[in-house]
Amino acid sequence: METVEGMKTPSVIAVTTLLVALPLAGCGGSSKSSSSTSGGSGESKVLVGAGSTLVAPLASQWSNDYAKKTGVTITYGAIGSGGGIAQITARTVDFGASDAPLTPDQASDCEDCVQVPWALAATLVSYNVKGAPAKLKLSGPVLANIYLGKVTQWNDPSIAALNPGAKLPATRIRPVFRSDSSGDTYAFTDFLAKASPEWKDEKGVSTQVAFPTGVGGKGNDGVAAAISQTDGSLGYLAISYVFSNELDYALIRNEAGQYPVPGPDTITAAADSVKTIPADNAISITNPPASAADAYPISTFTYVIFPTTSSKAKTLHDFVTYAIGPGQAFGEKLHFAPLPANVVSAGKQTLAKLG
Repeated sequence: METVEGMKTPSVIAVTTLLVALPLAGCGGSSKSSSSTSGGSGESKVLVGAGSTLVAPLASQWSNDYAKKTGVTITYGAIGSGGGIAQITARTVDFGASDAPLTPDQASDCEDCVQVPWALAATLVSYNVKGAPAKLKLSGPVLANIYLGKVTQWNDPSIAALNPGAKLPATRIRPVFRSDSSGDTYAFTDFLAKASPEWKDEKGVSTQVAFPTGVGGKGNDGVAAAISQTDGSLGYLAISYVFSNELDYALIRNEAGQYPVPGPDTITAAADSVKTIPADNAISITNPPASAADAYPISTFTYVIFPTTSSKAKTLHDFVTYAIGPGQAFGEKLHFAPLPANVVSAGKQTLAKLG
């Protein structure tokens, strides 16, 4: 398997450069200075975070708006969900961000950490195939077989059956996956595991999987670059990167047998299928039941992760409260859906533990 590391498209480079404004190692929550304290609280006016590339475009909007309103600087490194979990576990940042909730082992390692869903988006399946129509229809079992190396050409009968009448070329399918530890990989494999027993048994669900075929791209920008430059390619990446790079994307069959167009309304439909929120706020909304007929099936929450004890407790509390409140208004133009009221309520209860 190959890895595509350095390729970036111009529209994504701008986001990444903007967000990675400070070195991540050694810049954690305990640092203070007389030039970066806020009012009478004495707390730092700088918060440093790292993690999910999916949430990066929204985090950029938040950081700009929040600095104007409060004078607090939010510096965020878009290094991938796995990196964000590692950084907050090591306490080299004030908060981590991940599209995958903490596993029990990760929660244990990240002592006293909690997670709050603070954005709602989707992972799309994008493709670049000369001669193929736009918005091809695909299913979970077919996608699993592609990434297992069992479906290898675009005119395979299983793809043709989902797209009657479509002229499909015999081009070789070239799968692209995330080479780094990624929440998009978690959401994608979570969907595949629910749709394909074979995938569940052989590969399972994780932020990093040993894919048996394809090439790797680092970050959403690396995957976008690999897809845009390779005929026959197919890969999964965050919705905002698909639209900002004007990539073709597939329509994915949900449990109701429908092929909803991914966007805020169909992402919301997936989130609305969740009626009970676990105590740890870990919520899976991939492949929701057939009763959610309008739901896009690879929808996902993304989480902010922080310790309940922090030297920047009030600053962190106020910023996350902003993000799950007024900050949601920036989501729609970036193809994020607003957080459901019950998720916001659960998040505020978790924030109350911060002190």
